[in-house]
Amino acid sequence: MLASIRKWLAFFVVYFKDGMAYRVNGVIWILTDAFTMFTMPLVWTSAMGSSSIAGFHKGDIVKYYLAMLMVSGFVVCHFMWELAIEIKEGQFSAQLVRPISVYQVYFLRNFSWRIIRMTLCVPFLLLFMWFYRGALTGTSFYWGWEFWVSLLLGHLLSFTTVMMLGFIALFVEEAMALFELYYFPMLFLSGQVVPLAMLPGWAQSLAKYLPFYYTTNLPVDVGIGRVVGSQIFTVLFVQLFYIVVTFGVSKLLWAKGLRQFSGVGL
Repeated sequence: MLASIRKWLAFFVVYFKDGMAYRVNGVIWILTDAFTMFTMPLVWTSAMGSSSIAGFHKGDIVKYYLAMLMVSGFVVCHFMWELAIEIKEGQFSAQLVRPISVYQVYFLRNFSWRIIRMTLCVPFLLLFMWFYRGALTGTSFYWGWEFWVSLLLGHLLSFTTVMMLGFIALFVEEAMALFELYYFPMLFLSGQVVPLAMLPGWAQSLAKYLPFYYTTNLPVDVGIGRVVGSQIFTVLFVQLFYIVVTFGVSKLLWAKGLRQFSGVGL
């Protein structure tokens, strides 16, 4: 166990330094997400006027997007692009000879970037809170254990889902188009663009049967108090279920795809 921990720390430090070397790129990526989170409350508060929409008042909708900015920055993984490129160009061969699981390598690489991203995101969070300080007056956020558990499980679910998608590149030469198809339902059904409660009933039902909601929208709903009581245990169980399913499928793709991986590009 101590040997494993030392290896994890070594890989984490290497990838953390690598991420810090390209922190300007990170700020640019954060800006793309922050722009949506900054502007959408303006749209919704103008639309609702003095009333409410789907149970959201002005303060609620601002709190929702503030929470989504924080949660998505930690939860959402995108490294299937890197994984697919490394498989296609043969760089993935280096992962096969390392004395550590490929899952651990990509988890540590991704997790180090999540830490950097959250650090770089702090100024944007403070700016968001200052800009919407009037709407946030009198609102509160729930920081109980349920929120932290749902946040961690949401991150693990996003990680296993992305690993599953990335391993598709072991079977097809060009997997990028499939990743593009993944982003459209993911952005809408995970609540990153519009709160799930504001979507049509059929879309809400669809989201609850797919894993997208359980990555980002669920931790946000727990944090702003829209999922409470015994409901929390049910949705946490669903998160665990989808983690097991996506991890199992990724292991199956890994086992079968590795047999035909030829290291093209070396």
